[in-house]
Amino acid sequence: MFTISPSVRVRPSPYFEATVAAGVKSFTTYNHMMMPTGYGDPEAEYWRLINGVSQWDVAVERQVQLLGPDASRLAQMLAARDLEKCVTGQGRYVALCDHSGTLINDPILLKLADDRFWLSIADADIIFWARAIAAERRLNVSITEPDVSPMAVQGPMAEDVVASVFGDWVRELKYFWFRETSIKGIPVAVARSGWSKQGGFELYLMDGTRGTNLWDIVREAGRPWDIGPGNPNHCERIESGLVNVGGDTDDSTNPFEVGMARFIDLNIGDDVIGIEALRRITAAGPRRHLIGIVLEGKQPLPLPSQWSPVLRDGKRVGDMTNCVWSYRLNANIGFGLVSIETVAGDEIVVLKEGTHVAGRLRELPFC
Repeated sequence: MFTISPSVRVRPSPYFEATVAAGVKSFTTYNHMMMPTGYGDPEAEYWRLINGVSQWDVAVERQVQLLGPDASRLAQMLAARDLEKCVTGQGRYVALCDHSGTLINDPILLKLADDRFWLSIADADIIFWARAIAAERRLNVSITEPDVSPMAVQGPMAEDVVASVFGDWVRELKYFWFRETSIKGIPVAVARSGWSKQGGFELYLMDGTRGTNLWDIVREAGRPWDIGPGNPNHCERIESGLVNVGGDTDDSTNPFEVGMARFIDLNIGDDVIGIEALRRITAAGPRRHLIGIVLEGKQPLPLPSQWSPVLRDGKRVGDMTNCVWSYRLNANIGFGLVSIETVAGDEIVVLKEGTHVAGRLRELPFC
């Protein structure tokens, strides 16, 4: 047993005290913050997300704010997706790539005004990247981390819970769209989004001193639907085929290898970072693709701490990037980032922590 030593380098979220009261048992670090990863009963937390409604502290999804006359120009330079038709109140899932076309983050871009955008980022120091690009391009834009901390409400009953707090207008929100509002004097932006395929919302708290207040409001409103605490669920996200950038990608992975081709627009301006490389990759064709793996055996395997080699006919064809016991499939499943020559149905062997485990490739998603 060990503890995380206190440090100003690893910040608690505005919901920290509320999650402690809710019985949090474990944390990880993400964007230099502490993120809850479990409340003591992983299977119950999983089924709560699948069948009911789950409340998550995801304040670690930090916002990089672009503000100023050149904010829209910078947003487009960073995102390899055409943003011309993006309007205020709309979010877009975007790929941020470096100059070689490597995927470095996959945030939700939220447009709050013509001169104000948020990048709701995965785990990476994108604020430094954005500042460097803005300075190099001599853009008139301020780049900051605002006081904004998301809370997720996820699951098939999430809409009922969020509507009971804010009103039935939330039922009309399209996916990735959002609206700024308040509840009991607490400023929030309500977005239909979240890192699950079970449906739900993210509440962007815009006053970090009110974290416990907002948590308690949602918790009390959700009691009729048996709401409970949870976190971005490792099992559900793998079953659903959701990519974890930085976990399922390495320092040479491009968006086409991990199923993001539909979010890339190759005809946008040449000043978009990485677009020329992405055009070359498209012309040549990707070398790898992300595919599902089902392993043999009826007992849960330990969660991996590193990638595991994937062999086909004795030859290494790539890596298994993750593995989890699926409660719905009663099997160990994971993702393979493997040669494009491999296909669903191929029999493979995974070299997992010195042990050979047989399996088969299959299409994503699993469920």
